[in-house]
Amino acid sequence: MKAAVTVKENYEFRRIYRKGKSLVSPQMVLYWQKNRQGQSRLGITVSTKLGHAVVRNRVRRRFRELYRLHKPEMQPGFDVILVARGRAVRSTYQQLDETYLRLLRQAGLVPEETA
Repeated sequence: MKAAVTVKENYEFRRIYRKGKSLVSPQMVLYWQKNRQGQSRLGITVSTKLGHAVVRNRVRRRFRELYRLHKPEMQPGFDVILVARGRAVRSTYQQLDETYLRLLRQAGLVPEETA
């Protein structure tokens, strides 16, 4: 499996938080900002307040899978950060998928007719 291109450095996260746009749902917060690289990158933040390592890693895996599945539909050239919120731990994968797709549509990163 090919590894995704990710946002890793703290200064990149801070820049996207400060200058990017955001949308909020009970399960996650979506931050996005146009980049100059021509390809999209993903960053994930899961606080230790959400649970122990097994729980946090499960949420990270689900977020990475959501990004992977919807990346072909997304416009290229954006840095996307997903921040997990409390309900992400208790939500089913289907609920996370619906929420993620709705946020992408609201952000204009995915066409409206994509389901």
